[in-house]
Amino acid sequence: MIFVTLEYILTHISFSIISIVITIHLITLLIHNITGLRVSSEKGIIATFFSTTGLLITRWIYSGHFPLSNLYESLIFLSWSFSIIFMIPYFRNHKNDLSSITVPSVIFTQGFTMSSLSIEMRQSAILVPALKSQWLMMHVSMMLLSYAILLCGSLLSVALLVITFRKNIDSFRQIEYLNEKRSVFKNTSFPLFRNYYKYQLTQRLDYWTYRIINLGFIFLTIGILSGAVWANEAWGSYWNWDPKETWAFITWAIFAIYLHTRINKNFQGTNPALVASIGFLIIWICYFGINLLGIGLHSYGSFTLTSN
Repeated sequence: MIFVTLEYILTHISFSIISIVITIHLITLLIHNITGLRVSSEKGIIATFFSTTGLLITRWIYSGHFPLSNLYESLIFLSWSFSIIFMIPYFRNHKNDLSSITVPSVIFTQGFTMSSLSIEMRQSAILVPALKSQWLMMHVSMMLLSYAILLCGSLLSVALLVITFRKNIDSFRQIEYLNEKRSVFKNTSFPLFRNYYKYQLTQRLDYWTYRIINLGFIFLTIGILSGAVWANEAWGSYWNWDPKETWAFITWAIFAIYLHTRINKNFQGTNPALVASIGFLIIWICYFGINLLGIGLHSYGSFTLTSN
C-alpha cells in the first residue's frame, strides 16, 4: 500500500513538472531572448527524469517484475530513455545540442502517457505466462532504448533535410537577386556567410545523426537477438514472422540501409537522411501500430499488455 501511494505521488509530481516544462517550452518558442526560461526547462527535464526513475523503481518493487509489461509502463520507460539521452551531453559539457530534439520528445511521450491513457490501462497486471521470463528486462529494455535513440536520430535527419531544402531555396533566390543587380561582389558577403553557417549546421546534424543511429542500431540488434532467444524458450522457435517480429526486422533493415548509404561515397548528401526519416515512421508502426491492431503473438490483449 505504501508503494502504491508513493507511485501515485511520483506520477502526479512527474505530470506537474512536465506540465510546467510544456508551458516554459512554449514561451521560449515565442520569446527567444529569455535564456533563463530555457535553463529552467532543461532543469525541469532533469527533475522529471528523477521522478520517473522513482516511479519505475516503485512499480518494480510492488509488482514483483520489471515494469515493462503493458503500454503504460513501456511509454514511461520510453520517456525515461529520452531523458537519459538528454542528460548525458548535458552533464558532460552543459552545452546540449540535442535538447531541441530530446526535450520535446520527453514532453510529448510523458504528456500523452499521463493525459491519454485510462486509469485501468495504468494498473499493474499479473504477467501472462509468455512474459514470465528473465529475458523480459533484457529484450524489452534494449528494444525501447533503441527506439528512443533511433527516433532522436531520425528527427535529426528530418531537421537536416529541412535545412538543406531551405538552403537550396535561398541559394536559388540569391542567384536570381544577383542576376538582377549585376553586382556579385557587392551583394554576396552576407548570403555567403549565412550559407556557410547553414553548411556547418548541416555537417553537425549529419555527424550527430550518424553516431546516434549507429548506437541505436547496436541496441536494436541486441534487442532482436535476445528476443529470438526468448521466443525459442517461450514458443519453441527463434523466429515466427509474427507482425511485431516482421516490423522489427523492417526497422533493422531500414537503419542498416542508412548506415550503408552514410559510409558509401556514391550515396552521400541527403540520401542517408531521407532513409533515416523513413525510419521514424517505421519505428512508430513497429512500436505503436502493431499493438493498436492487437494482432500476433506480441499483442497480449492489444493495448493491455505488450512485450516491446
